[in-house]
Amino acid sequence: MRTGAAAGHLGYYHEAVCYSSDDDFLAVAVPFLLGGVAAGEPTMVSMGRRNTELLRAELPADLPITFQAGAALYARPAAAIRSYRKLLADHVAGGAAQIRIIGELPPESFGVTWDWWGRYESAINHAYDEFPLWSMCAYDTRSTPAPVMVDVLRTHPRTALPDGRHQLNDTYLDPVTYLSEPRLPVLDPLQHTEPAVDLTDCPAAEARQAVRTADPGHLSAPDVDDLLVAVSEAVTNAYRHGRGPVRVRLWAGPDRIVVTVTDAGAGPKDPFAGLLPIGDGTNGGLGLWIAHQSCNHVAQYRHAGGFTIRLIGGNPYQ
Repeated sequence: MRTGAAAGHLGYYHEAVCYSSDDDFLAVAVPFLLGGVAAGEPTMVSMGRRNTELLRAELPADLPITFQAGAALYARPAAAIRSYRKLLADHVAGGAAQIRIIGELPPESFGVTWDWWGRYESAINHAYDEFPLWSMCAYDTRSTPAPVMVDVLRTHPRTALPDGRHQLNDTYLDPVTYLSEPRLPVLDPLQHTEPAVDLTDCPAAEARQAVRTADPGHLSAPDVDDLLVAVSEAVTNAYRHGRGPVRVRLWAGPDRIVVTVTDAGAGPKDPFAGLLPIGDGTNGGLGLWIAHQSCNHVAQYRHAGGFTIRLIGGNPYQ
């Protein structure tokens, strides 16, 4: 049986917590967590150190609440969705009638990589809707940029308030509408310079070799290996599901490699492509899903010339 504000609700009950003081945060989070414990529901916290410590100081030490490392969990959106779906499925298989989670994205998510985290917050309304999940996503309005806060209210159906109310968000958009909006990423500064590599209609193997050659030696071996996988998947996807010509451009900096793969097609039809494995991959969704889990930032967008996927290995926060 569902409990609390989610009583009687089917599927995912997704709320934002937009707070401007520690007291307001605790006024929402503590009753939410205590209610989950009292109902015998799996109850979890996925937050950064500061808010985790606030909650630990406020809650009895022996409560059966699972504290997860938020920064590690929210490293990449597609990987976070995959991990959460497994976690939720395991709890449901164990008999859970409701699962409660309060979490927050790391502050660096609110900068130049917000585009894929905004897509994440929207997509999970669909990705988790088969589970009896009630989650709260906390955003500190003192430090979260105003454009991000606009997206928060567009991707969360409800907001939980310190006075105990749970109000509908008037600006909420269903995920298909939100994910279908044109959304150009912030250009990496390297993209304002001439690319080190500019290839047209090259095989995937040549694109992979360009990445290996471009690595200045400062990136970790896992970052390079992951980028190789992502570039290979993006190029293969462009040939298989896009329209020629296929252009690969690469920029290398001291702490990152940026690669764009552009084809003249319209891009994937499914708005969840990249964040979820779409079917068996015959529509291109599987390759994009692999790429989204293999890079530190992925942006995909339509434009007058067709469709581009941009992949960053190394440090994306420029």
